[in-house]
Amino acid sequence: MAFQRLELPRGAMLVDPTVGVDPASLFEREALVARGRLAEAPGGRGSVSFITLDGLELVLRRYLRGGLAARVSRDRYLWLGEARTRAFRELRLLAELAGLGLPVPRPVAARYCRRGLGYSGELVTQRLPGAASLAARWLAGEATDEDWALAGRCIRRFHDAGVRHADLNAHNIMLDGRGGAWLLDFDRGRIERPGPWREQVLARLARSLEKVGTGAGRGDEWQARFAALKRSHDAGPVG
Repeated sequence: MAFQRLELPRGAMLVDPTVGVDPASLFEREALVARGRLAEAPGGRGSVSFITLDGLELVLRRYLRGGLAARVSRDRYLWLGEARTRAFRELRLLAELAGLGLPVPRPVAARYCRRGLGYSGELVTQRLPGAASLAARWLAGEATDEDWALAGRCIRRFHDAGVRHADLNAHNIMLDGRGGAWLLDFDRGRIERPGPWREQVLARLARSLEKVGTGAGRGDEWQARFAALKRSHDAGPVG
């Protein structure tokens, strides 16, 4: 996928030239809100918004810091050059993963804005139609045994391709209830040689399921659910 680079007064933008909308409009949050075209995602803590524009359903994500770093600056990162901006790196990685035939949302645009020694960044991807996170489907009582197996097979496809997800959790595994599964949020993700990192990724997912499940009063149910997912992962993808 070839992206077009557009120069900005204090930064730059990469866009898919085939998207069919004014790329600058994708990042004009106030204008989108005024037109009723942007809505904050529930539970996104202000980092994720949904855009409906010219027949497109898109997701706008701001890169925000968490933990202690957020006390210094919630949305500013140290400038280390354009190629190392989080938005551009994730956009290009998503395009590479899509080229490998892996189930990821279509990358649409990314931009960064310089501010002193730092920068802020945003990413736009296509919204997955009819999909909900594994966490949401589980807590709503809608996740079937096949959904858990499907999630495991989906993760295995990425692992077989050497894709290391930096923060795999129950919220960025998406299912549509009709046999479709995708992974989201590849910030700081990369492709590398197989190694023990695969078990580390799964261990992070297990901790996420424990947190979601116990927080919702599900007790130790997460253990059986994760075990089913991991059995499917370890068996490998079907087909």
